Amino acid sequence: MTSYRQIEANRRNALKSTGPRTEAGKETSRRNAVRHGLTAETVIDALEDAEDYTEFERAITADYDAQSAVERELVLRLASLLWRLRRATMMETGLFDLDARHLREQRHNHQLIQGSSEVIQGVFHGGNCETKADAPAEFARSYLRLASMPNFALDRLSRYEATLWRQAGRIIYALETLDRRKPQERNQRRFF
Repeated sequence: MTSYRQIEANRRNALKSTGPRTEAGKETSRRNAVRHGLTAETVIDALEDAEDYTEFERAITADYDAQSAVERELVLRLASLLWRLRRATMMETGLFDLDARHLREQRHNHQLIQGSSEVIQGVFHGGNCETKADAPAEFARSYLRLASMPNFALDRLSRYEATLWRQAGRIIYALETLDRRKPQERNQRRFF
């Protein structure tokens, strides 16, 4: 347990803290919360359009007729969570797309090195050696490659997505359980 002396010492030290002073330090501090984009609350300027988010937020807000400040905050939080879930889905799609491109480049380079005339003709005439029937196996291989990456990108993405879904579910539940009628309507109902 923290002693009274430790608490007081912490308060005195906190008064001395001024935060970053240089412009570079301030810019770094502003970006502390945005490391990989998964936990960014709203829009990542370099990758997303603020107007798209505003329209998305309006659409979510229109679905809920918030009657109080608490309901409005819950609806805005829900919009933020759903936006971040969309971002997580885009990231997952991007990971698989990058892996597929990498695999195609490897196969293409490997086949060209072997000098097979059929492969070269297939490449230049738009032919594809793989069939649609191979797609499930390719997805599985891609998943296994991505899942075994040393940075655990898919695992991390999955955890963030699960956390976002849980939070969104809690907010939706809270919105459903709030008495969404105006105070006047609640009082009128009691008399009937």
